[in-house]
Formats: sequence, structure tokens, C-alpha cells
Amino acid sequence: MELRTLRYFVAVAEELHFGRAAARLHMSQPPLSRAIRRLETEVGAPLFDRNPAGVTLTGVGTVFLDEARDLLDRTDRMRVRVAAAAGTATLTVGILGDSTDPDVLRLAGAYRRRHPQVEVTVRETDLTDPTCGLHAGLVDVALTRAPFDTTGLTVRELRADPVGALLRADDPLARRHGLTPADLADRRWFRFPAGTDPLWSAYWSGGRLREGPVVRTVQECRQAVLWNGTVGMTLVGHEPTEGLTVVPLTGMPASRAVVAWPGGDPNPLVRAFVRSAVAAFRGTDGP
Repeated sequence: MELRTLRYFVAVAEELHFGRAAARLHMSQPPLSRAIRRLETEVGAPLFDRNPAGVTLTGVGTVFLDEARDLLDRTDRMRVRVAAAAGTATLTVGILGDSTDPDVLRLAGAYRRRHPQVEVTVRETDLTDPTCGLHAGLVDVALTRAPFDTTGLTVRELRADPVGALLRADDPLARRHGLTPADLADRRWFRFPAGTDPLWSAYWSGGRLREGPVVRTVQECRQAVLWNGTVGMTLVGHEPTEGLTVVPLTGMPASRAVVAWPGGDPNPLVRAFVRSAVAAFRGTDGP
């Protein structure tokens, strides 16, 4: 039973869809389906129930998933320790905007406990590069937010956060219990510099091009609203600066916190980091 096949199985089990799993693995669907069929033959029982909408795990598949994750985790930890012994256990992590997110702090503690021999370098980036340097080859893995150009990258969602309109506290709209992008159609928004990823810019502009002051950091966004009375989007859960408030926005998809890395089979250090990130954001990172 090859480790590669186990990784295929875990991808399908987490996506519950062969097409999405194949895209995540950067391969076509037919060879993935054949690999899973061969694995089921080896196991001697079906691992998935197939249906037109996707797949669900069988009872055997649920047990197999726990064992596969455990085996892959132990294998990656072994490879990380070997890399540390060889003096090559270094990892550069890109983080977008704010590294004080409670889940990021939990991840830092959990990863340190599990891999104390890995030297981690953190590269915080501003809002003009949602890939945190992945496309430029500056980091090995990134904790960031979608959407952005994922060409050549693999992306896993960690959490989805509702968004709201960031307003001055004395703005007439600040008294509302909820807003839609249409309510803000005639307002100036803070915006990102020319050349910023268009998918990223469009999302944080409420789905359309806007006019307003150019910003590059979270703090600059807040100051643009405070000083100019412009509006923009932020996470509902973010505590606004004094003099500002956040009103929930309906009609906008949630902001997805993601972990991203270069496409293809990542090195063990990145795989171990991704596993730790998924567990930490689910609150299951262990002791």
C-alpha cells in the first residue's frame, strides 16, 4: 500500500468529491478513480459510497481515514526529524496582514510542540499580495485569505468568516443592523493599488470596481475610513478602532481563511504544517 495512494484517499475523503480531489492533487480524475478502486481491492471492502453528487465514506472508509491520517502524519514527522538531523529543517511561512488570529496562535504552539527541531521564519505581508509571496517563491507555505489567482498552487480552506461594512461610528448607516453592497453603491471605498490580484481586489470592493483612497495594510484601511469617511469591508469578528464600527453585510460570500502552497506533492515540512493548520483551525491540534 503506497503512501501516495493513501494521500489520494485522504484527499477524496476530505473533499467527498473525485473532481475536487483531483484538482487539489493536480491530476486528472480517471487515474485518481482507478487508484481508489485498486485501494479498495487491497482493503477488501468499499471505502466510499458513490452517488451523482459526490461520495460519502462507508463505515470501513471512516476507520481507514483515521488510520491513513495517523500513518501519513507519523511518516511526515519522521521525515521532518531526518531533515532536522541533516540540518535542512527550515520553513518560511507567509502570513497575510495579522498574525494575532487566535487560530494562528494555536497553530504556532501546536506546530512548535510537534516539530521543535524545525526553524520557522515568518514573513508578514500586506494586503497587496494575498499569496504572501508564494507566486514569487518567497515562502514555502502561506496562511492567507481567498480569493486570489491559484495558478500553480494548492489551497485548503481552514475557516469561513462573515464580513461587514467598516464605517465611522457617526456614519448614518452605522445605526443599521445589516447592510447590502447596494446600500453602499454610491460611497467611496478604500481600494488596493493597481496591479493587485483582480480576484482579491474585486472581492474586497464588494464585487465591483470602486473609487477611493489607496491602502496597503489593515491599519491603512481603518485610517482611510476614520479620516475620510470612506467605507470598506472587514471581518465581522475584527474589533474596530475607536471611532469605527462594523455592520454585517448580507449578499456577500464569507471570507475564507486558507492555507496555500506550491502545487504538486509538497515536501514533508509543508505537509506537516498543513496538517497542523487544519487541526489547529478545527480546534483538534492535541496536546
